[in-house]
Amino acid sequence: MGKSGGSKLNVAVFPWVAYGHFIPFLHLSNKLAQKGHKISFLLPKGVKPKLESLNQYPSLIQFFPLVLPRIDGLPPGAETTSVVPLNQQKHLAFAVDQTRDQVESIFKVTKPDIVLYDFWFWIPDLARQLGIRPILYGVVSSMSMAFNTKVVTNETTAEEVIELPPGYPSSTVRFKAEEAPIVLFKAKDFGSGLTFYQRIKTTLTESDAIAFRTCREIEEPFCDYVAKEFGKPVLLSGPCFPETKTEQLDEKWVNWLSQFESNSVVFCSFGSQSELQKDEFQEMVLGFESCGLPFLVALKPPQGCLTVEEALPEGFEERVKGRGLVYGGWVPQELLLHHPNIGCFVNHCGYGTMWEFLLTDCQIVLIPEIGDQILNTRLMVNELKIGVEVERAKTRRVSKESLSEAIKFVMDKDNKTANMLRANHSKLKQTLSSRNLQEEYVNTFIQALQDLVK
Repeated sequence: MGKSGGSKLNVAVFPWVAYGHFIPFLHLSNKLAQKGHKISFLLPKGVKPKLESLNQYPSLIQFFPLVLPRIDGLPPGAETTSVVPLNQQKHLAFAVDQTRDQVESIFKVTKPDIVLYDFWFWIPDLARQLGIRPILYGVVSSMSMAFNTKVVTNETTAEEVIELPPGYPSSTVRFKAEEAPIVLFKAKDFGSGLTFYQRIKTTLTESDAIAFRTCREIEEPFCDYVAKEFGKPVLLSGPCFPETKTEQLDEKWVNWLSQFESNSVVFCSFGSQSELQKDEFQEMVLGFESCGLPFLVALKPPQGCLTVEEALPEGFEERVKGRGLVYGGWVPQELLLHHPNIGCFVNHCGYGTMWEFLLTDCQIVLIPEIGDQILNTRLMVNELKIGVEVERAKTRRVSKESLSEAIKFVMDKDNKTANMLRANHSKLKQTLSSRNLQEEYVNTFIQALQDLVK
């Protein structure tokens, strides 16, 4: 069990309604429960069955389902971002905001000492009325949080996004003009009469402390910046990697991968929310074809197509037979990444995926799509120097040539820069996979929570 020290905590957790938030909140809940602390986990009713298998301590972690009201503009039964496009997520946020009475009833029954939350701007006010300490738990990089809340305001123009303000702890984060509008998504309405930016800003300024799923080894200057700018304690939970699974990779993947040499296969996966246009999809698969290496590409069918097969360029399947596979279903990303024959991982640099690839030996090629992914990518490429970002045209399109070049560059065993990236990644992996590192972070995190409720 490890040392836990101090009194046992009663913690409520209430993540944003996306699997990229539910899962890290549940990983943290497991770490807290492992030390004997009690967790009330609030989530939409339909999500509960999907997360139960990840609850390692059902006697200490209890799920509390919320019933989301019907909202105009929201598809019937929609409860998470995986079924709601980005431009409609304001309706989803508004629906969850309407559950305040349900949340209050749950808190009155469970009587938590602390609530860990992320997007719910109204939680601090409710928590204080009930004598609960509100703590924001960010499952995005502190670099991204620092940027979004201190750099982007409602009045920010694209020109200002390109120029960082004095004091921002990175001279290497640079934005091209065409990226600024993506970052400025923050200025759009995000439900309950708030912009995305105002929602996040309120959750930060109203919290008693700000916690992050990160560690100083990766983001120290950004954590210090957030603490200084907001004048609050910043607590770090560490990466909260789940306990090593004994799950085995399915035989069909093992058989397919076994045809190739060690570290030779390029694997591509873009997360559950990404949906490409058909022409983008075709350009991308042609990039994998022209890199000349074996590849496994796991992407959702592009817009307007029911299957990936119908979207493939003419003659593609015949040309890559025996070398390349494009798959439209779900794949066990984490298990695939640890297969010895996978040598390169092309991805969008979502925060959860980032932690997964940090623990692998793969070379990293990044194609970020939205704001925080762009910041995570700059952290990996410019600050930590462990991967490369694919060059994009001014239109933000990725050409088959630029994708192919990036893959060939990192996979070139004789390239000094590629070898430096590999060495940096290997060193960081070694640091992060130390059991003591995670244990120390969790113990320090719990101690900080206990100090807050004394």
